[in-house]
Amino acid sequence: MTEARGRARHRRRGKALVIGVPAVLTAAGVLAYGTAFGVFGADARAGAAAVEAGSGTAAPVREAPAWARAVADGFASVDALGQNGTYGGRDGRTVTVRTLADLETYATAPEPYVIVVAGTITVNPTGKEIKVASDKTIVGSGTSGHIVGGGFFLGQGVHNVIIRNLTIRDAYQGIWNDKEHDFDAVQMDGAHHVWIDHNDLRHMADGLIDSRKDTTYVTVSWNRLGANNKTFGIGWTENVTADLTIHHNWFHETEQRNPSTDNVAHAHLYNNLLQDDPGTSITSSYGNYARGRTRMVLENSVFQGVNNPVVKDGTAALVQRGNVFSGTTGRNESGGTAFDPRAFYPYTPDPTAAVPALLRSGAGPRKTIGTASTESTTPAAAPTVLTVAKDGSGRFTSVQQAVDAVPAGNSSRVVIRVAPGVYRETVRIPSNRPHVTIEGTGRSRKDTVLVEGHASGMTRPDGSGTYGTSGSATVAVEADDFQARNLTFSNDFDEAAHRDLNGHQAVALRTAADRILLDGVIVSGDQDTLLLDTAAKDRLGRVYVTRSYVIGNVDFVFGRATAVIDRSVLTLKKRWDGTSTGYVTAPSTPAGRKGFLITRSTVNGDVAAGGFFLGRPWHAGGDATLSPQATVRDSVLSAAVKPTPWTDMSGFSWKADRFAEYRNTGPGAGPAHPDRPHLTSTEAATQDTQHWLGDWSPQTS
Repeated sequence: MTEARGRARHRRRGKALVIGVPAVLTAAGVLAYGTAFGVFGADARAGAAAVEAGSGTAAPVREAPAWARAVADGFASVDALGQNGTYGGRDGRTVTVRTLADLETYATAPEPYVIVVAGTITVNPTGKEIKVASDKTIVGSGTSGHIVGGGFFLGQGVHNVIIRNLTIRDAYQGIWNDKEHDFDAVQMDGAHHVWIDHNDLRHMADGLIDSRKDTTYVTVSWNRLGANNKTFGIGWTENVTADLTIHHNWFHETEQRNPSTDNVAHAHLYNNLLQDDPGTSITSSYGNYARGRTRMVLENSVFQGVNNPVVKDGTAALVQRGNVFSGTTGRNESGGTAFDPRAFYPYTPDPTAAVPALLRSGAGPRKTIGTASTESTTPAAAPTVLTVAKDGSGRFTSVQQAVDAVPAGNSSRVVIRVAPGVYRETVRIPSNRPHVTIEGTGRSRKDTVLVEGHASGMTRPDGSGTYGTSGSATVAVEADDFQARNLTFSNDFDEAAHRDLNGHQAVALRTAADRILLDGVIVSGDQDTLLLDTAAKDRLGRVYVTRSYVIGNVDFVFGRATAVIDRSVLTLKKRWDGTSTGYVTAPSTPAGRKGFLITRSTVNGDVAAGGFFLGRPWHAGGDATLSPQATVRDSVLSAAVKPTPWTDMSGFSWKADRFAEYRNTGPGAGPAHPDRPHLTSTEAATQDTQHWLGDWSPQTS
């Protein structure tokens, strides 16, 4: 943390997670959406307008589809240099291009755009690098988007750019160590906040990726890089300022710069596969290289047949952990003190053993793209959009007014776009209003807050009794196919001020329906924050929570739903009296159903060590037929988690129900023993997201 604070004097940084509602909402900006607009001049604006007016050949503009809403992880997600994360052209319109002229028109325009490349675009002259302005997403339509004979250039100050799901290839001029043709797939000179994701980059005259001249806040993920000499170079500067995350990339038959990192302040490499097969025409000279004053963290990566797999200069720092080397020869080096990536952003690496299969099946362009692997690139019918703004600039001034405007029995998606602000109200989406999305339009999920302060023991204003736990919810979702993104659900009931009240359960969000998707949200409270329920005991209710924060202290994820919490942060919060004790989950799963699955997530908080249980069995109403279930796997557990992480509840033993862990890491993790059961690999194979959600594949709409 000392090192991170030192750099903060020069640039705005992402921070480690801190606790307390306002602080947590600030920290949540690490994964937040944002907005920023670059300026490239009137000529580009006029050119884009001309194409939209029909003088060009691009398809008509339309609202950005769901898959264009994805945002970067890693260093590209950090709030710095005036840019809060990397989300590309999400705030602009979407165009489909099939010609080089149209691609250049939109790529250089000053406005934000999602530019869909549908087909093969041949660059003329060969080696030309298409200039890209700020606030752009350039994405291939399925696997059909090819850029042949050229690439992209991001110049000084260009920011908030996503290059995704493309094949960029074949600028090679027949000279292996080509000194004459500087033809790159992606070259960045002084850019920042760039996400290069799920591309196939190969057979170029020079680099596949060149990140140069202080380019920073870059994430390179899930790409295939192959059939090339100089693959991925980082540096060309004496300054030690660049921050890059490089994860889940497959380097296959590449000779050098895999990558080479020169004077990089923070280089975080994890879950990459470097593969050099014997008997091929390309032989690796080295793998990952830390040069100059680079500080590198290299973890959970696989090196197969690579010569000199890990190399470092005497002036560099390189920390290795969890890597696997097979058939490698030559230098394999480490040493010095690097940094803690989690001081900048949350992440959960996949197990090293899983990396080869993951990347061979998942790296490179996909037929479908987005936040879920099944998300279609085929544009869907435009949803109905309702707008909410406190200042009256929207159609409605409250969220409930917009919900009430959704037709009963609605059969198509209605998106309620809520402007930044604090909306103190309760919201109920009744069961006869399915297919509703509530979306914050601010730069961050903390900008749009739905909040109320009811608690179970409070008397209702009409005197009809107390709210009860379910009735205390700020937002209650009773309709199927609900989605929420980029906002905060909060219950700010003050326990300390109401110690005489009988019933401190205070729900921020209650779901009691099927196929609920929460993507990029904060759910904040104290006791009973997030109630994941079903419409009835005999009804299925599936919930998928991803890239989100859930904050609380007592049973703050509870209920009988079948729920997956994936790639999220469960933030532990001190209780009203300052003590660090509590319970993360309290499932009340019916027998024969699946309960809670927490996977690839983080459990942490500003609390004392050893005070929190991962869960306890809630037999609601004393129902002995229930079979509560919670599995926590492939997650990072802080020291706050007890060595014996499960406990009894209301006379029911946790050992009679279904509680287990698998491959967790961190100071709160521990080996298997009778009071800490671990799944076997066979058991774990059936306790994953696919088995939990069955025939439902979550996709944003």
